Amino acid sequence: MTRMTARPWQGGLCAALLAAATQVQAVEILHWDRRPLPIDLPVGQERVIVLDRNVRVGLPTEIADPEVLRVQSAGGAIYLKADKAFDTQRVRIQDVETNEVVLFDLTAKTSGASDEEIQVVIPKQGEGGAGTQDRSAGGAGSAQADEETSPSSGTPIPVILTRYAAQSLYAPSRTIETVPGVNRVAMKLPDSMPTLLPSLPVTATPLAAWKLDGWTVTAVRLTNRDPARTFELDPRWLQGDLYSAAFMHSTLGRRGSLKDTTTVFIVTDGQTLAKAVPLSQGEGAALSASFEDGVRLGGDS
Repeated sequence: MTRMTARPWQGGLCAALLAAATQVQAVEILHWDRRPLPIDLPVGQERVIVLDRNVRVGLPTEIADPEVLRVQSAGGAIYLKADKAFDTQRVRIQDVETNEVVLFDLTAKTSGASDEEIQVVIPKQGEGGAGTQDRSAGGAGSAQADEETSPSSGTPIPVILTRYAAQSLYAPSRTIETVPGVNRVAMKLPDSMPTLLPSLPVTATPLAAWKLDGWTVTAVRLTNRDPARTFELDPRWLQGDLYSAAFMHSTLGRRGSLKDTTTVFIVTDGQTLAKAVPLSQGEGAALSASFEDGVRLGGDS
């Protein structure tokens, strides 16, 4: 039986996972000192907040509506677009590796709010504590944590690879950051992979793969085949000997909608995705029934 190796930060690479660098005219610098950071959003315009960490975003119920505020997190950046004005709301930003929390006080305004990029500077003290302990919970010690981290930047190699793959596919070439040692590799995968996500009616199409220090990231396009249902995506439903997975979007819209397609970036350790995923659908069918009860379904709003 194959397995999906869980990592505490893999879900946070959710929602999508695109690290599209933007051409910036000005950058506002904010320093986190345990006090909520006030951030104004211009209604109808996207504002980018860069933290250089993979985070999950916790919204209060007042703005937890895509028709009020659209939120995407990818590659250490948060993309916010307010479609309606709203009063100040406290938003919780959590580092998925260290569990450290940063607080934003968001306010959406119809006028007077800048759309320039924001760089949040977070003190480095305390890094490697809770996050390292979480990574070693599965039986790996501090030596494994060191192996998983780029010696030059301190960022885990799976995070570096995922960010690089997302930029390579979706960002302008001039904005792709340089990663020494990374190489694009042949995938040797079929055009469709029905055993990758056997519990959902999706078509999985491999797009490209890159390798760095024994790690491989493979970008796979997911397309919903069901015209009636929307699915929330969870890395645990992927089948195979996988290290981590990051979805560009957290949900997959019904077939025919603008949101019926997304990309998942899958990282494998010491092997390619072709070897990590079972080739026959028989083994996938054995696990599909147990996954099916856990799939959360929802209709389009």
